[in-house]
Amino acid sequence: MPVRLLLCTDLDRTLLPNGPQAESSGARDKFRQLVLQPGVTLVYVTGRDRKLVEDAIDEYQLPRPDYVIADVGSTIYEIQQHDWRDWDRWQQEISPDWAGKSHDEIHSLFINSLLLKPQEDAKQNTFKLSYYVPLEADHETLMSEMHSTLVKNNIRASLIWSIDELAATGLLDVLPASANKRHAIEFLMKQLGFDLSNTVFAGDSGNDLAVLTSPIRSVLVANASSDVRDEAKQMALNLGEMDALYFAHGGFLGMNGNYSAGILEGVAHYIPETAELIDGGSI
Repeated sequence: MPVRLLLCTDLDRTLLPNGPQAESSGARDKFRQLVLQPGVTLVYVTGRDRKLVEDAIDEYQLPRPDYVIADVGSTIYEIQQHDWRDWDRWQQEISPDWAGKSHDEIHSLFINSLLLKPQEDAKQNTFKLSYYVPLEADHETLMSEMHSTLVKNNIRASLIWSIDELAATGLLDVLPASANKRHAIEFLMKQLGFDLSNTVFAGDSGNDLAVLTSPIRSVLVANASSDVRDEAKQMALNLGEMDALYFAHGGFLGMNGNYSAGILEGVAHYIPETAELIDGGSI
């Protein structure tokens, strides 16, 4: 009987070998071998927008996914051949958080802030406002003030802070509170008929922690930083979810556990019958 698996993976420094650590030779080929099997549904879960996801697929010759959770969880695409279909049902799921207000109406609440510079149009969408913020700015105070403004307007939102180290600038996203990686994965599970026994998530960084420390079976690839590993372990212990968190360490099929090798190691840990598929066989 074919294995049925919903495989959800972050891209940068998880599936994509764009960190400083080495990638195991042939690991991405084995990843492709697995995800092309009948019964495996592949989902890319990323902060990237559609164009940047397509760029990554082309640059790293990645298998085309069945679904993409993009824009930090604010969009879900269903992929058929080269046709990207924006899932309206996901927008219907998250839209109540914004109390009927549009992207531009929410942006108008912050238009007088001298610290917020809107990012390019391609990085915005109906349920995502993205800003550049100077690194020297007190972003915690800024986010606290923004949160108060949103609450006063009955808007339930998440404020996501990150840093673009290459551009030396802060990045701040405003999203519906329910538009996040964990909720999006759980939404897909329900819509597609998967459950905790046949869903696996892989990640590497702090913005994956909400999924890594949830009941969803997850793997932290070996190239993740020690800080993220320590934080994930402590959070999972506190939440009682250690059985659903696997730390890739290498050794599986002689690979080092970084990037796609770590994803495969985690999948085989949770679903041992996939090991033969990963090693080039079939079930």
